[in-house]
Amino acid sequence: MNYEQMSNNILTLTGTILETPEFSHEVFGEGFYETKIEVARLSEQVDVLPITISERLIIEHDITVGDKISVKGQFRSYNKMIDDRSRLMLTVFVREMVPNEECTNSNEIELSGYICKDPIYRTTPFKREICDMLLAANRAYNKSDYIPCITWGRNARYIKNMPVGSKITVHGRIQSRTYQKTNQDGEISSRTAYEVSVSKISTGVEHNFITDEQESIIG
Repeated sequence: MNYEQMSNNILTLTGTILETPEFSHEVFGEGFYETKIEVARLSEQVDVLPITISERLIIEHDITVGDKISVKGQFRSYNKMIDDRSRLMLTVFVREMVPNEECTNSNEIELSGYICKDPIYRTTPFKREICDMLLAANRAYNKSDYIPCITWGRNARYIKNMPVGSKITVHGRIQSRTYQKTNQDGEISSRTAYEVSVSKISTGVEHNFITDEQESIIG
């Protein structure tokens, strides 16, 4: 992986391990495990995020439920068949462990990529402006990670008019969000979505916004 591909997708997280890691898959003889990490916001809310971590790091750092850890890595996507349908799954891929005191921001991500679907702009009943977009960040071996992002206020107004294929860099935090979905049989189930809540956008031009509205929403 070259430097550009590494720098397309950079994150740091500090949080508490919630579940015993379970085996997921093996790559070149190295086992990888999945668990969840609870990350506190500045407000009293928390985000519960899925993470994928190697067996080597688990053993080396003796990771168990309840441990507070700080990690560096990437926010990655993959497709998984669920109920005969392919669904986009997201996970924090841990590349390295770092001392907790080195992470001044408990939840920080920077993504550089291309808008790959038309942005969806809307306003809430409280007149907050929101725009959703899907960002494709290139990875090694001709792969890309497709990361849902949500923008607010002036950033939302700016993003809504950007065409597919536009290259941008976003800064923000990963958040979890629970919502209700009606199944085909009429039953309602709770699901969790993961997305990057964007606080700053860079395009290489003059647009580079941080909004007070965004700061108040994400805590």
